Amino acid sequence: MTPITLVEGRRIALSNLDKVLYPETGFTKGEVLHYYATVAGPLLAHLHDRPVSFLRYPDGPGGQLFFTKNPPPGTPDWVRTTPVPRSEDQSAEQVVVDGLAALMWAANLVVEFHTPQWPAGHPARADRMVLDLDPGPPATVVECCAAALWLRERLAADGLHACAKTSGSKGMHLAVPLEPTPSERVSAYAKRLAQEAERDLPGLVVHRMAKALRPGKVFVDHSQNAAAKTTAAPYTLRARARPTVSAPVSWQEVAACRTAADLVFLADDIAPRLARDGDLFAALTEPGRVGRLPAVRGAAA
Repeated sequence: MTPITLVEGRRIALSNLDKVLYPETGFTKGEVLHYYATVAGPLLAHLHDRPVSFLRYPDGPGGQLFFTKNPPPGTPDWVRTTPVPRSEDQSAEQVVVDGLAALMWAANLVVEFHTPQWPAGHPARADRMVLDLDPGPPATVVECCAAALWLRERLAADGLHACAKTSGSKGMHLAVPLEPTPSERVSAYAKRLAQEAERDLPGLVVHRMAKALRPGKVFVDHSQNAAAKTTAAPYTLRARARPTVSAPVSWQEVAACRTAADLVFLADDIAPRLARDGDLFAALTEPGRVGRLPAVRGAAA
């Protein structure tokens, strides 16, 4: 019998709690739910008022993975949704995870949480910029850290504050809180920044996606700022061999990184980090850190 749990007055059926989702570590679905309940405070702050896309992996990372933007079948009527018109479907809607009950309902589906760079009701008007640093083997997150430190200083020169987090896979994400800005303008600025990084660090950075250019270098993916794109949310679990987390990190940790293992964080690591450091991505939700993009005069192709 599927147990029913009462969360914020909502009855939620939590199924298959003993099912092992991460065989390498024995991490179960019940532990996935416990993890999301533990990090609910900061995670919900970053999901707040944003349409959510789900990468679902109900049989674990080794099973079927499927990405969905539409509300999953059986979504309760108390789960908030918001219109997100698309070219192929002007009536499309997406889930907004706006409280612990909605978070536990979604976590029971076994998901990664992904969000766009704009809030509900304001498609294509971004309030953050994201740079996805993706290392081409044999480069690792160590090389990503070197690129991230350059980007941090460059952003600061434009009066912008950057936060860093692991992707939960092999790379890093930098996020910058912004005044609401058209996504096209954010994309243009991000592209120019990636090009500048390549010019200053030609042996380390590449701004184009072509695989032939990427071995041993860090691809600074500026395309994440397109209105239709989404990025893994801070604190989301990832569908990897182990229950890795897209974990916010301090700039001291970035500067000190010497091996790829230095910036790998599992679900059990996050509560102690939050107790010690608080939310290292909190600047994204603090009005005093919000920046304004400088004018973009144009960028090379």
